[in-house]
Amino acid sequence: MSMDDLKRQAAARAVEQVRDGMKLGLGTGSTAKHFVELLGERVQAGLKVIGVPTSEATRADAERCGVPLTTLEEVDRLDLTVDGADEIDPNLELIKGGGGALLREKIVAAASDRMIVIADESKWVKTLGRFPLPIEVVPFGLGATRRAIEAAFAENSVSGQMDIRKAKDGHAFVTDGGHWIVDARLGQIPDSARLAVSLNSIPGVVEHGLFIGLARTAVLAGPEGIRVVERPSRRN
Repeated sequence: MSMDDLKRQAAARAVEQVRDGMKLGLGTGSTAKHFVELLGERVQAGLKVIGVPTSEATRADAERCGVPLTTLEEVDRLDLTVDGADEIDPNLELIKGGGGALLREKIVAAASDRMIVIADESKWVKTLGRFPLPIEVVPFGLGATRRAIEAAFAENSVSGQMDIRKAKDGHAFVTDGGHWIVDARLGQIPDSARLAVSLNSIPGVVEHGLFIGLARTAVLAGPEGIRVVERPSRRN
């Protein structure tokens, strides 16, 4: 079974959680694209839902599949967001942003009553950090922002190479919000929640790919089938 087949299996399990009348957050990336396509099939069969896309790419996919769309200006809360992830740890903390949509993805996830993460088993890790951490930044004052990020890393006992993400044309990758992304290769992040707080305090950082406390359920597809993991109870 191919990796794409596994992603579609995870997406199909998540679609089973969608009920008539729901307001949905529609994630970005290859696995989330499967969810949008399968959701579109159910919509064509009569399911009544409305979605908020987390990127222009997802908007185009949803329109192609016939999924009705809205915005967070028109609805106050979403019932459910389904999105992929680049890494998932046992506490269901995530690294996201490999596709460059982390800012909109986090806004939508935070506006949702529940978030389901769908992925293949390769995204499951003991400790976050193997996947480069995306940090969305304002181009202005980038040198100062990078120095502040390095200081935050040092305070959190992590370090690694930071690179400006490049687009296919060799220029800086520009997000839907008009920002750049710095990818930090940290290897391991021993305390992702603490690092998230440190990055949040840097003025030039618009958002980062650490999704802390947002995902409630992970649906993981592997060669042996589907595994569903629920967020552990809050630790004292």
